[in-house]
Amino acid sequence: MLQRLAGLLLLVVLGACTRGEPTPEPVRAVRTQVVQGGQAVHRHDYAAEIRPRVESRLGFRVGGKLTRRLVEIGDTVRPGQPLAQLDAQDLRLGQAAAQSQFAAAKASLDVAEAEFRRFKELRDQGFISGMELDRREATLKAARAQADQAGAQSGVQGNQASYAVLTSDVAGTVVGVDAEPGAVVSAGTTVLRIAQDGPRDAVFSVPEERAPAIRALLGKRDAVQVQWPGGAAPGAATVREIAAAADPASRTFLVKADVGTAPVRLGQTATVMVEQRSPDAVIRLPLSAVFEYQGKSTVWLLDRSAMTVQPHPVQVAGAEGNLVVLAGGLSAGQTVVTAGVHVLTPGQKVRLFAEPTLAAQKAAASAAVTAPPVR
Repeated sequence: MLQRLAGLLLLVVLGACTRGEPTPEPVRAVRTQVVQGGQAVHRHDYAAEIRPRVESRLGFRVGGKLTRRLVEIGDTVRPGQPLAQLDAQDLRLGQAAAQSQFAAAKASLDVAEAEFRRFKELRDQGFISGMELDRREATLKAARAQADQAGAQSGVQGNQASYAVLTSDVAGTVVGVDAEPGAVVSAGTTVLRIAQDGPRDAVFSVPEERAPAIRALLGKRDAVQVQWPGGAAPGAATVREIAAAADPASRTFLVKADVGTAPVRLGQTATVMVEQRSPDAVIRLPLSAVFEYQGKSTVWLLDRSAMTVQPHPVQVAGAEGNLVVLAGGLSAGQTVVTAGVHVLTPGQKVRLFAEPTLAAQKAAASAAVTAPPVR
């Protein structure tokens, strides 16, 4: 019995001797970043359409029935080129009538001039009074005025007849057709729309709250950037016009940005990029540096003297790509953990992560290749 108790006691003593100390928590390697202040840059993108600087709306200067349209949308036109034609029969008849009236007035003027010369000779010989000669002179003046009037009317009717053919007075491209053959149009009704050759505009709309910021860019050279489709390099543009009043339906303001003579097509879409810089300094950190702790946005601050980390709440203002913009909570010069934040605890000891050298990477790869297989 005593021997059995001595054996149990010996087992207890041996077990107590073999119990090791608790394993200490490993010192984790962390990536860090020193906080630096910067200027906030907010970029707004707007869908835009390329339009001509000047778009002419061409119409006939007389009314009539449209009989022919000589161009199509997309055609290039030159000054003086015929574009459309009216039925000019009535205009030609009016021109003929005016010419006949002018011929009759000319004949009456010739008779009045001949009579005045004869009566002047009679007055010189004393056969008629001076009053009679004055009456004949007045008749001559009236005939001359009627002839001038008939001549002017004949010219007007000739011009009216020529207006039956619509010609382009500018060089450009046909971008719209508002009347087809067979339609009866009145004088001044738009028939074709011509985009004049020359500078182009990127036209887009901005909401009411951003209109003041865009208006502040008026006239500033290359104040905005235009991204063309297809991955081409962005081009600079200048805001040259912004609507004075908002559109009644969308409550947006129409903006025109001058893109100059950039090689773009009319109607092509583009993206106008407007950057607005805030005067206040902001702090940007990688998204991986911020986590949720006790219901607040938090980062780990590194105490370099003790090499420990402590949670620190911050105020998030927004995001820019893979960066988070902070509105407060940190100051320049502090050190923040940027990787492995979810495995740390308050007061935990850490060490700075060191990138392995190329020699160490090669040695590790070589050891992995030459190591014997585990059986």
